[in-house]
Amino acid sequence: MIHIYQGFKTTLKVFGLLLFTMATSFCADAQEEKLEDLDSLIDELFFNDQQFLDELIESDFSFNFLYTSFSYNSNTYFSGRDSGTDQFNIIPQVSYYHSSGFNASISGIYYENFTPSWDFTSVSLGYFNALGKHKNIIYNVGYTKYFYSDDFDDFTNSLDVSAGIRNKKRTLGTTISASYLFGTDESYQIVSNSFVNFTLKRTSNFAVRFRPNISFIIAKQSISFIKPMISPNGPQLTEFTENIFDLLNTQISVPISVTANSWDFEVGYNLNLPNAVVKEGALNSAGFFNLSVGYMFDLNRKK
Repeated sequence: MIHIYQGFKTTLKVFGLLLFTMATSFCADAQEEKLEDLDSLIDELFFNDQQFLDELIESDFSFNFLYTSFSYNSNTYFSGRDSGTDQFNIIPQVSYYHSSGFNASISGIYYENFTPSWDFTSVSLGYFNALGKHKNIIYNVGYTKYFYSDDFDDFTNSLDVSAGIRNKKRTLGTTISASYLFGTDESYQIVSNSFVNFTLKRTSNFAVRFRPNISFIIAKQSISFIKPMISPNGPQLTEFTENIFDLLNTQISVPISVTANSWDFEVGYNLNLPNAVVKEGALNSAGFFNLSVGYMFDLNRKK
């Protein structure tokens, strides 16, 4: 069987951007409605920018800070599909948030066995806010610029929008994120995520949480595949391209987070359930472990 992501650079890059989107996507999570100071914010961070945004929007004080994170995935799958070699990937990120709603981040992704290993660096600018009486509808709009380590220029820009809704107690929620990718080519993708949040233990400066969630990745793809064709000179292998817009992968994640003061940690297991498209044969489910660590720097804190 010829896997659609092997040997076709554009398809592989889009799947890589989808992987990156999943790792850094916005998602509404459980929150507390009242906070005493900025240090309390870190207690609600679940390795996900949108949860932090939720908490910030509900606060009644000014904030100005940097959040740094480092994420490790034990194996690499592109929209649930094996990359063809066992390899881990690492995603470092630095984000800035201001009480005006402005946010910015710089990030990238490193693959253990690809050449070059550092695939790209991304720079994002955005604005977030909340709607509704209980501020249970969160949205974020933004723009992302990609700088690739090779000469790839099909998708160098992205317009992004996300919207999330959660219940009043912040124990259930769903987010939908959409991106329009463009450069010398164009594509678009939709990622939805739904979660249930359980607080296992909590004190004034320490918390342990379990938050199972399920995500769906839908994207427009130009899929290349090889098919034998009959010609006057006999059978020949011919490359075809077909455009699709379909569900590519369903991912179930079971993470546990620990937050303490300005630090947070997460360990989790993720199961991919890829959906075969076009000429793909049956795809097997596959799992991997993730580990993340983050730290917040309060830029308003007095020395």
